[in-house]
Amino acid sequence: MAGRMKSKNYRSEQRNTRYLIYAVLVIMAVIWLFPIVWIVLTSFRQEGGAFVPYIIPKSFTLSNYTKLIADVSGSYPFVRWFLNTLFVAICSCILSTFITIAMAYSLSRLRFKLRRPFLKVALVLNMFPGFMSMIAVYYILKALDLTQSLFALILIYSAGAALGFYVAKGFFDTIPMALDESAMIDGANKWQIFTKITIPLSKPIIVYTALMAFMGPWMDFIFAKVIMGDDVKHYTVAIGLYSMMNKTTANSLFMSFTAGCVLIAIPITLLFIYMQKYYVEGITSGSVK
Repeated sequence: MAGRMKSKNYRSEQRNTRYLIYAVLVIMAVIWLFPIVWIVLTSFRQEGGAFVPYIIPKSFTLSNYTKLIADVSGSYPFVRWFLNTLFVAICSCILSTFITIAMAYSLSRLRFKLRRPFLKVALVLNMFPGFMSMIAVYYILKALDLTQSLFALILIYSAGAALGFYVAKGFFDTIPMALDESAMIDGANKWQIFTKITIPLSKPIIVYTALMAFMGPWMDFIFAKVIMGDDVKHYTVAIGLYSMMNKTTANSLFMSFTAGCVLIAIPITLLFIYMQKYYVEGITSGSVK
């Protein structure tokens, strides 16, 4: 009888603990989702003004989106900014993924002189934020006459890709060396091993690396703002939307600004939903195993 009572009390405590965890998760989800819901609702608000004493709009409209998209050649060409960002993100994603995967594979599989010191130096360099070199990078680009160009952004986002190899290297370290040795016995060279064995087994980390490389240019503001200056036609969406919120236009363009925030979030959201499985596998396999 006493054993049954203890078992019943234990199950009751487990149930209460589970309910408490669910309650905390629900509260955290509401806090996390509230700003997103507010931005989406504001993007459809018909009443003007940046600040109103209510959350749910009194009337809804699509004019904020049409106004934003229709301004092709005006002061705020959102469509051009969007295409600029997409072009830079895709190019940087391809280059950064190739550089990172090649670097990680080389350091994981090849043994050469000064390999360990290089790994230590790369680890130390990764501890410093990239914007510390912002001024130096700007003057180098200025000397090369590359400022205010999309090519400069692609160059910057791709140039530092090699230092982000540690997660990918951790993934490659989990692939047994016996596979490489068996392939070499059969006459395969390093390139054939990399392309025909390692790459097919590394889809999770490749997708993870590509996703991270795509998100960087899409969300970056600091480097893009410094390099682009006042060249409006070459702005990315981060700089463009920021430029809409000045003293004279913040009140009148606030709804269009929120509409732009919703539009730029759609590609990243869809990309994460589609690649979520590979994204999680890339993190767990590369850093936990």
